[in-house]
Amino acid sequence: MATTPAEFKRRLMAGDPLVGVFVKTPAIEVVETLAMCGFDWLCLDTEHAPIDRRSMDAPLAIARAFGLPMMVRVATAAPAPILQALDCGAVGVLVPHVDSPAKARDVARWAHFGEGGRGYAGSTRWAGYAGVSITENLKRDLDETIVMAQVEDAAALQVIDEIAATPGIDSLFVGPADFAVALGGTSPTDQVVLRAYDAVAAAAKRHRRNLSTFAATPEIAQDLRKRGVSAFLVGSEHGLMLTAGRALTSSFRP
Repeated sequence: MATTPAEFKRRLMAGDPLVGVFVKTPAIEVVETLAMCGFDWLCLDTEHAPIDRRSMDAPLAIARAFGLPMMVRVATAAPAPILQALDCGAVGVLVPHVDSPAKARDVARWAHFGEGGRGYAGSTRWAGYAGVSITENLKRDLDETIVMAQVEDAAALQVIDEIAATPGIDSLFVGPADFAVALGGTSPTDQVVLRAYDAVAAAAKRHRRNLSTFAATPEIAQDLRKRGVSAFLVGSEHGLMLTAGRALTSSFRP
């Protein structure tokens, strides 16, 4: 069922259980197929996949056409990639390595209109190709745009309360693999990583932020739901292909 960006943001902030996947292949057919699977959201990964501004344009257009909310994980915390993702039609941005209150404030400012913030252009996909007034677009920005701060560094844990308190940050997205590496673990399910989840979850609850994360399997996601996570990216289209392909080939062999 199609979901408007404003509806998706309301569901996210209400803590509704949401399941999605990372998209690493910027192909129309990939997004079109995933739209038939019942996912609540997708996240186009421009940090770890070879996706530039031109190649992210078509997936975002298709996602919009299907009413399937698509975030973009930008490559770095900077104004230009955030602006470009939002102008192309992303419902929000997932920004990696938000490890300080200052960076959180910058990210929140760059993702919204205002002094020193997101530059305004009325001719973008997001703005309705000049078919929507500035007044309406300013309201839509507040109602629809989602800012996820990805916390995945040891330094972030030291100031997680201040990061969570930052106005304009909607969700804290735990990066489990990076936390494992940063904290001396070897797996996202190590106790040191689970303790990090608990610290981030407590900060999110105190400041009424959504808590989101990547989970490699549904089983891991179920455990993390008990820790307060409500929005999940469970694998990617690559993982879905690997899982289904290996299951198929193994069924033909003794």
